Amino acid sequence: MRHLFFLLVVFLPICCNAQSTQRMQVKGLQQPVEIIRDRWGVNHIYAKNEHDLFFAQGYSAAQDRLFQLEIWRRQATGTVSELLGEQETKRDIGTRLFRFRGNIDQELKHYHPHGPQIVGAFVDGINAYITEMLKTPEKLPFEFRVLQTKPGLWTPEIVISRHQGLLGNVREELNYGRLVKLMGADKLRELQWFHPITKAGEPDLALHVNGDELFQPILELYEAFRLPLKFQGRLAKADEDEARRIGQPSDIDKWFDTEKQYVGSNNWVISGNKSASGYPMLANDPHRSQSTPSLRYWVHLNAPGWNVVGAGEPTLPGISVGHNEYGAWGLTIFETDNEDLYVYKTNPANPNQYRYKDRWVSLKTLTETIPMKSGKPVLATLKYTQHGPVVFEDAKNHKIYAIRAGWLETGCAPYLASLRMNQSRNWTEFRQACLFSRVPGENMIWADKTGTIGWQAVGLSPIRKNFTGLVPVPGDGRFEWGGYLPIHQLPNKLNPSEGYVVTANNNLTPNSFPNRNAVGWTWAAPSRAHRIEEVLSDGKRKNLVDFMALQADYLSIPARTLVPLLQNLSSPNDRTEKALTYFRRWDYKLDPGSVAAAIYVAWEGQLKQAVYQQKVPKNAQPYLKTLPSKRVTDALLVPTGARDSLLLLCLDRAVTELADRLGNDMDDWSYGQRKNKHITITHPLSDLVDKAMQKKINLGPVARGGYGETVNATGNDLNQTHGATFRMLVDTEDWDKTLGINSPGQSGDPDSPHYGDLFPIWAENGYFPAFFSKEKVKTVAERTTTLQP
Repeated sequence: MRHLFFLLVVFLPICCNAQSTQRMQVKGLQQPVEIIRDRWGVNHIYAKNEHDLFFAQGYSAAQDRLFQLEIWRRQATGTVSELLGEQETKRDIGTRLFRFRGNIDQELKHYHPHGPQIVGAFVDGINAYITEMLKTPEKLPFEFRVLQTKPGLWTPEIVISRHQGLLGNVREELNYGRLVKLMGADKLRELQWFHPITKAGEPDLALHVNGDELFQPILELYEAFRLPLKFQGRLAKADEDEARRIGQPSDIDKWFDTEKQYVGSNNWVISGNKSASGYPMLANDPHRSQSTPSLRYWVHLNAPGWNVVGAGEPTLPGISVGHNEYGAWGLTIFETDNEDLYVYKTNPANPNQYRYKDRWVSLKTLTETIPMKSGKPVLATLKYTQHGPVVFEDAKNHKIYAIRAGWLETGCAPYLASLRMNQSRNWTEFRQACLFSRVPGENMIWADKTGTIGWQAVGLSPIRKNFTGLVPVPGDGRFEWGGYLPIHQLPNKLNPSEGYVVTANNNLTPNSFPNRNAVGWTWAAPSRAHRIEEVLSDGKRKNLVDFMALQADYLSIPARTLVPLLQNLSSPNDRTEKALTYFRRWDYKLDPGSVAAAIYVAWEGQLKQAVYQQKVPKNAQPYLKTLPSKRVTDALLVPTGARDSLLLLCLDRAVTELADRLGNDMDDWSYGQRKNKHITITHPLSDLVDKAMQKKINLGPVARGGYGETVNATGNDLNQTHGATFRMLVDTEDWDKTLGINSPGQSGDPDSPHYGDLFPIWAENGYFPAFFSKEKVKTVAERTTTLQP
């Protein structure tokens, strides 16, 4: 029945709606462009030249996501304070401090030989739509009216901003330095799971800076410009300050910790020997924040030299996950480390000089004027060492702190090198295109019609010859980077003998890998990857229905490991004993309707907290918020009487927690429900509008299953905040078989029918057909628009 349901979700909408046609005059085009919008809101753009193709992509993205684009523009240009007030000053200073300041033409040519022309056309398309809308500002999306603002024009510099990228580990680096000071390197290695361990042994965590001085707001400017915007104004800022004052985790800390823990992805590719069609197949589901509108945006680009469909971000030209007529590709995060925190001594007689190689070197300084909502601009002084931006000055101890951010180098705009991948015709060309993909670190997979499958890890990987990059280091010249590891030397595979490649942010770096300090030390738990491998290697040939089921898979490998530990135990507590009976007939799947799933997730949460409290010293807890799942499981697998008592104590606590939240009748404790595992998506401006508008712009609640370590990764919060909003499934036998989803919809405008139309399909783990041939696209056309020059 589940497979039948998938097919109904995919194909029922095809029979609905009548098609409309329209013609529009758009200044800036060279020739007419045809745009067929299908019934799921995906634009299929047919242009006669490259310029018009990317102009139309920018124009269409602005039509669907204008407010999202405006917020991106303000974050990229450091002009948020002009919109939201002085409380955003540090964000704007941070943005300007970390702005790319290299040669823009050279930068754009990195992403594609025609990069300046492509990005220029894309920006011109966005600006053409904005210019049109400014003539009738009453038609702007509601957010502009609520905030009493209008969209500004774009430049190529906005496209290449790094502010929203998955960038590095400098927060962890600072916290590891603090933890080494508080409890020593050996204890940190015992608690954190640094791996893989090579012949060189455990990572060096020796602290060569004053650890006592690390407990200051060193990364305040860095954190400010990286955070997503909140629209509650001064009240939110007051709440943040109060949280810090009483020692509670602030929203800033929660956001960074949650992003680090749950931003992940799955992808896999199988050879024709494992597929029902006899052709390679590919699946990808990147996991990011759940939001309206979503981060991803589907589009189909067709012009001479271009024919590619899939999704990227609406702020970027091209497609980052998709396929052309030759092959398909996907991505997940591969851990590289391209950030380091440097600590310098400053000259007591001149604080604008720092010590480097036994001499005083002057800081480079810039001044910028930041516009304010109040009308009184702020003059900001930006300072730089030879390593990078100065983020903190400690006048008392005559120290400054700067971040060396590899992503400030040329060619590090996230995902923009996908432009080269979009035109790849075979594995050789695709792998060559991968060499230009520097940020973020990614596992790129490929499948094509000729039968080839492959994997190439990509990323900007500094070579550190005498340090790990895991703790802050002196900036006096002793700890330098030795260039970057060539991307083709990162791990890769071509047509592996097992017939598949699986990546899920887990470690895939072999223990024998040279240049150990050029790649990351911490990775996602391997549970998702192990479950995918288990299904793909079960001896059955796979089809798209099997791939749908696997992307929706709710089996918990940790549950399959931990629940059997209760097998011979009993409890004097009747309610706990009843919970044990649910476990004895459970299949370890976190389905929304399962009572055992609800009990298990509450129990696992109690176990994690108990082990954490046992093992992490109190004074270290603010800087190490959770333990890796492996450390928790390893602690619980040691059979002792104390262990068994802890298992039952945590189960007692779990059933008490559930009774308090869900009532006393255990039979009503289904996992997926409003008071338990669900999703509600709240628009960022929800607090600023009336209840009628809130009802229109907010989505949910709907029941969910799974959690952070199931293939269908839904995070460990009761309200799902992260996970796959975009999914794609490809059988290379026939590009018209491709399936996709993008929650909650293609449009960010609540007045559009495509604002939330994909949310109920996504909530049931369903898909729509992402047709490729024009004949098929026409069968599901909702509207055809011809843009005339």
